[in-house]
Amino acid sequence: MDTTPESYLDLFPLETIVYLTPDSENVLEDIDPDKVYVLGGLVDESIHKQLTLRRAREQRLQTARLPIREYMVRAPNRRNFHCETLAINQVFDILSTYYETKSWPAALRAGVSSGKGYVLPETAEQ
Repeated sequence: MDTTPESYLDLFPLETIVYLTPDSENVLEDIDPDKVYVLGGLVDESIHKQLTLRRAREQRLQTARLPIREYMVRAPNRRNFHCETLAINQVFDILSTYYETKSWPAALRAGVSSGKGYVLPETAEQ
């Protein structure tokens, strides 16, 4: 991994950048090795609702979200809390696991904690 103070907008062609945001309408179905995935990070998701999506649109970037709704179900919990917003390290773990396994269920199991209110269907039945 390399780090740089330069913006991803200056480093890569716009058509290769995919900004990952939980607010996107587009579902990430596969990882394209020719794309650059930007993991946006926020400290407080409740105050900055849709900020990452607005930022990506302002920069005219493609967006995608992880397929949480497609592979997971809402688990009953005391607070009726369900959140698709994840920490950057969780998103990175999910993408890394998916890249290795080509399995969204395995990747989501590795990165989405039960505290988010989502589980895989077979876990919900137990």
